[in-house]
Amino acid sequence: MFIITLTWWLSTLLENKLVQFTHHHQTQTGNAHVYGFIRLGRYIVWMISMMIGLNYLGFDLGSLAFIGGAFGIGIGLGLQNIFSNFASGIIILLERTLKQGDFIDLQSGVMGRVSEIGMRYTRVTTNDNVDVIVPNSEFTTRRVINWTMNNDTRRIHVPFGVAYGVDKNKVKEAGLAAAAQLTGIINIKGKEPDVWLVRFGDSSLDFELVVWLDRNLSVTPQITQAKLLWLIESELRERGLEIPFPQRDLHIRSGVLSVKHVDN
Repeated sequence: MFIITLTWWLSTLLENKLVQFTHHHQTQTGNAHVYGFIRLGRYIVWMISMMIGLNYLGFDLGSLAFIGGAFGIGIGLGLQNIFSNFASGIIILLERTLKQGDFIDLQSGVMGRVSEIGMRYTRVTTNDNVDVIVPNSEFTTRRVINWTMNNDTRRIHVPFGVAYGVDKNKVKEAGLAAAAQLTGIINIKGKEPDVWLVRFGDSSLDFELVVWLDRNLSVTPQITQAKLLWLIESELRERGLEIPFPQRDLHIRSGVLSVKHVDN
């Protein structure tokens, strides 16, 4: 028990020191890759220490086959989820489709930054600084959007509408002026901000402001869209462009209303 406990403590201490070292000497992407290998190494050290400790106590490791059979029965009786989450955690660390620091959007509605990939769960920290514990199996069996997997730039579409009859060129001018005021909007050849007319709505001309974001804005998409909408409204108001509200025309057909009297 002393060997197992000591190895457990040392492996945890070593992992923390290595993570701190790589954090100061490598890029964020490099740190994420090293983090996966360090975490896998920690699991391997735990398994070896348990085998050494059991062997020191005189436990016959050949009898592990019997324990494995019993463990298999346990999985069949109620440990499926625990085993599935553990196996999913190993797959995530090996494939590196999900890394510490990635900004993700899950099918369940959770959106945030990956803070920790554990044996059974992954800790996701939202932009409101709320930690959400997500079972690892959700990342291997359901849809996951990784906003920062390979590239640090992302494009978003910010929808807005104006009244019919306005000058479309002024609308585009207002959208581009709004994008120019927000730091982090990319404006290079091939990734310039643009304004698209996307549809003729019931009460408005529907536009989209299409912009490319750097990493800082990419990991806060809701905040970024809110800031752009604020700026767009100010630019439209400054140019006297009307933002419409839903309208309905009611047509009354002329005629004579007849009333039928019924005698008692």
